[in-house]
Amino acid sequence: MGDLSGRTALVTGAGSGIGRATATRFAQDGAHVVVQDVAGDAVAEVVEVINRQGGTATASVCSVADEGAIRQTVVDCGGVDILVNNAGVPGYNAVIEDIDRTAYERLFEVHVWGTFAATRAVLPEMKARQFGRIVNIASNRGQVGFERSSHYGAAKAAVIGLAKSWAREFAPHGILVNALAPGVVRSGMTLRYGEAALAEEAQQNLVKRWAEPEEMADWIAFLVGPRGGYMTGQVLCPNGGDPIVGI
Repeated sequence: MGDLSGRTALVTGAGSGIGRATATRFAQDGAHVVVQDVAGDAVAEVVEVINRQGGTATASVCSVADEGAIRQTVVDCGGVDILVNNAGVPGYNAVIEDIDRTAYERLFEVHVWGTFAATRAVLPEMKARQFGRIVNIASNRGQVGFERSSHYGAAKAAVIGLAKSWAREFAPHGILVNALAPGVVRSGMTLRYGEAALAEEAQQNLVKRWAEPEEMADWIAFLVGPRGGYMTGQVLCPNGGDPIVGI
């Protein structure tokens, strides 16, 4: 039995990348995992992998920005103990002149409102149980900015701000909230920019490599597990030293 035995975990954007790695890791640790994504084929594949490996999983195919659908997902699974707000869309390296309102609103809808909507969906049951673990997936670009997609950096900064505020708001209910701000991670989203761009960004950090999604899943599993019980309102930065943060 793993550290998360008996827990139910909802991972948004779990069809690929960090979300998929986190969902499979949680299942290995004993949690029942709700696999949410807009891509139905990807959700079905992740659920099948988890079940084949001896875990249990439920599919949720919807937009994370659809608060009603997310609420129904939570009701259907009997409540959620752990939420990982991972769903996101790329900024496509756009300078400010090339960011139209539709692109701006879509990015904030998924990253910020999606995080907000999913958190509100799980909150009543977490409060009733006096237990909850929430992790918002941010980015190093939300800490230091990003010259090629300012709307992406701003959205990730907002996700960090939500985690810090919610840590204060939810603490009386036994709910811990943290954020994870990765550096460059090899995933379907980052590979949209091409192998060369991924390798170039990896050279900007101190260890001169990208991370694999499973490395991020390890940190998330720590935050939501029993060893992370004294941490809330914090931003963990597995980023290879790009940037070095803290005091």
